[in-house]
Amino acid sequence: MPERVRVVLPAAEEAGVRLDRLLATHVPEISRSRLKALIQSGCVTSGGRTLVDPAERVKPGQEITVEVPEPEPAVPAAEAIPLAVVHEDADLIVIDKPAGLVVHPAAGHASGTLVTALIAHCGDSLSGIGGVKRPGIVHRLDKDTSGLLVIAKSDVAHQGLARQFAAHGRDGCMRRAYIAFAWGVPQPLSGRIDAPVGRHPTQRTRMAVVRSAAGRSAATRYQLEARYQDIASRVRLELETGRTHQIRVHFAHIGHPLLGDAVYGQGFKSRAARLPEGAQAALLALGRQALHAAELGFVHPVTGKELLFTSPLPADLAALDQELSAFAKNAKLR
Repeated sequence: MPERVRVVLPAAEEAGVRLDRLLATHVPEISRSRLKALIQSGCVTSGGRTLVDPAERVKPGQEITVEVPEPEPAVPAAEAIPLAVVHEDADLIVIDKPAGLVVHPAAGHASGTLVTALIAHCGDSLSGIGGVKRPGIVHRLDKDTSGLLVIAKSDVAHQGLARQFAAHGRDGCMRRAYIAFAWGVPQPLSGRIDAPVGRHPTQRTRMAVVRSAAGRSAATRYQLEARYQDIASRVRLELETGRTHQIRVHFAHIGHPLLGDAVYGQGFKSRAARLPEGAQAALLALGRQALHAAELGFVHPVTGKELLFTSPLPADLAALDQELSAFAKNAKLR
């Protein structure tokens, strides 16, 4: 039977508080993302009315009931999907994820995910803290971003890694670097993008720089590695925060979206037309955002040993880099 949670707001409760934020305060044992999903699925009522908008403003003294369904018993089925294992021990595993592989099961991606591959590879040794659909997952990469991921195989490793990712290197433990190919050349050639990121106000499947209270602080450091005339560049990036689509949103925000990014890089077909035939073909073959998680360093949460892993550019990005480099070299020789 579903669990029923009743929340009666004190008369002195501040008026106009968002429903999802208020429930997160009064029902801390349920995550805010889970509460939002419960609201949108019709599990929250008040005075006989179903509340389906997480942003609805509540009133002092209002009584709210949350029906919490029983946990979903289904465990993702193991799938024998080949994995590029960079490192593995009793507590964690580091994977070099290919582009196109979804990290965990979700709507439209119940199978063919990194999680289902890990279940086959690791068996029951994955940490259960993340839940049945996210065992061992402490961070993620977008489906079409390639590169390094660490997954926890024990609960103690999960907790330790989660703390390091939450600090984003401020404690000196975590080190993450990405390589991206962007349109144009950012100015200055190295710098820091500090702009809050949140859900796009009208296009809910996208993120955006949001200056209102809905935006969460986000900062990205970048350094130019190569320039291909004035058309494109290769940059190295490090994150100070870990917001959804952060790099892609930040570079689109400063006018240099990533090559191949169909979501945030629209409107750059004229720029692509300036590339030679070989570079255009490499970009077309890429079929994804030109972003790769190239470096991952952390302190082993059990042994205390400092670990650092690197991943070379995958074949599709290496081919793009080769064509762009040849283009830039030939242009200089003219």
